[in-house]
Amino acid sequence: MTDLALQTEQPVIPDKLYFKIGEVSELLGVEAYVLRYWETEFPIVSPKKSGTGHRLYRRKDVETLLRIKHLLYNMRFTIEGARQALQTEAGARKRRQPKAAQQELFGSDPLPEIRRELADILALLK
Repeated sequence: MTDLALQTEQPVIPDKLYFKIGEVSELLGVEAYVLRYWETEFPIVSPKKSGTGHRLYRRKDVETLLRIKHLLYNMRFTIEGARQALQTEAGARKRRQPKAAQQELFGSDPLPEIRRELADILALLK
């Protein structure tokens, strides 16, 4: 494990679409074989492959790998524990997202407005 791997501050991720495995390895401070191993253990990390078979990581993949590194090296999670933590975080994000989208579309609770409009329609039909 390198000294870079034990750093607690987050590295700055360059503004690029794709990163090669060497770039990600250098950014995270871990060897390329560690990244390939994490790919097998964490299904959430899925880099695209170029026509020549080279791995191309997206920014989302790099951010996920940074989170994995933090869980494993700083928080001292096991591989299984880190996998469960990532799944829990993803589940919590999914549960929060529909409510936020509903509030963005309708403001607060849309039911009183819907009831009022239905009552108006019913009055028109009578």
